[in-house]
Amino acid sequence: MAVVHETHVIYKVQSGDTLYSIAARFGSTENALRQANAIYPPITDVNLIYPGWTLAVPTPSILPNRTIYIVAQGDTLYSIAYRFAAHPDLLIGINKRIQNPNLIFPGQSLWVPAFMYEVVQGDTLTRISQHLGVPINTILVANQSRPGLSGDLIYPGYRLIIPLPSSRNIVVTRPFPGDTVCSGQQVEGFARVFEANVMMQLVDANNEIISNERFTTATEGAPAYGYFSAALPFDKSPTARSGELWVYDRSAKDGSITDLVQVQVYFNINSST
Repeated sequence: MAVVHETHVIYKVQSGDTLYSIAARFGSTENALRQANAIYPPITDVNLIYPGWTLAVPTPSILPNRTIYIVAQGDTLYSIAYRFAAHPDLLIGINKRIQNPNLIFPGQSLWVPAFMYEVVQGDTLTRISQHLGVPINTILVANQSRPGLSGDLIYPGYRLIIPLPSSRNIVVTRPFPGDTVCSGQQVEGFARVFEANVMMQLVDANNEIISNERFTTATEGAPAYGYFSAALPFDKSPTARSGELWVYDRSAKDGSITDLVQVQVYFNINSST
């Protein structure tokens, strides 16, 4: 499976745009745009794009693994949040420059909680969905208005936008769904949690706890969204090939798990703790 650890811009084609102008604007290339969006026969002519199409633009950046959305005419913060299966509060929280959630403008850049998956030979949407643990409908909504995508046909080299698992108050930015993890795995993200304490553990598909519950402290506590990062060691060897990373908060009232975010991951079951 082919998770892409690169930066991408999500851009809606405007009247007068060309592949060359879009590539030049974002520091990409026309060939990269064609491949990532299936801009070739039988979808379309290699130089033909239409206003309203949404393109994934691979672009060099000093901030790897980011997906940047360029606000288009008619967008609202809430419609963008819906597209990427995120709560509006989360979208506002990770874009700290948003002063007024009711005031965003065309051309504005927003960081959205998503990553890119490159289709390989033999892939289907069902297979990708099952491997990443992300529902098909979530993938289709994130990729609406894109060329080269249908429910029963996708092309090798095509790059799918995949929303990151998140809750209202937590998003995990590392590892990505589908990543293979090992002891000492770095876990990163943003959270708005009580006293800035972010809880995490690893569980395999046999419900065996591989990494016991641990906590790390985000850089800011509620009501802000703080960045968190911690290494998560294995306390026992995995007994299954797959499992889940759990990242969550605990209720100040009764200690129950709240804001649980589950990321589907894979293990090398021959590795030791």
